[in-house]
Amino acid sequence: MEHRAQNMNLHRPVFLGCALVFGLTGCSDSPTDLVTDPGDESPVSSQREILAAPSFVTNINEIFQRRGCSSGSCHGNGASGMTLGTGASGNYAAILGVQASSEDFLQVDPGDPANSYIIIKVEGRQTIGQRMPLGSGALDNIDLTNLRNWISNGAPNN
Repeated sequence: MEHRAQNMNLHRPVFLGCALVFGLTGCSDSPTDLVTDPGDESPVSSQREILAAPSFVTNINEIFQRRGCSSGSCHGNGASGMTLGTGASGNYAAILGVQASSEDFLQVDPGDPANSYIIIKVEGRQTIGQRMPLGSGALDNIDLTNLRNWISNGAPNN
């Protein structure tokens, strides 16, 4: 019995160390996340990060696709006067400098994220309608910051 207790005590630090490491990895504020696709329960291996100069084609349009903004139940059918599809060039044209249908803001006002309606909607500061994306969780800090940074940089078509 005494030998068994000593054996258990030898394994306890290893077990506690592993539990601590695995427990804390889920509590990170780092700019990379294990991302889940809203239509899929399995984790998507993606090293997303906050970028100083995100690309519309690579980063911003990817947010629209991943979050389902261009689906038929959302802006894929022209909901709220904005139509998004899968193509980056069409999506860029649909949001850059385009007047929002429900409030007096441009969808994307280059250089001014605080007054761009797309930011107002994803932050939940709108006075009409609901926070976007509708029916799913709010954008995380990575997506929101990249969207803001892209607009702050003049919303380039890159």
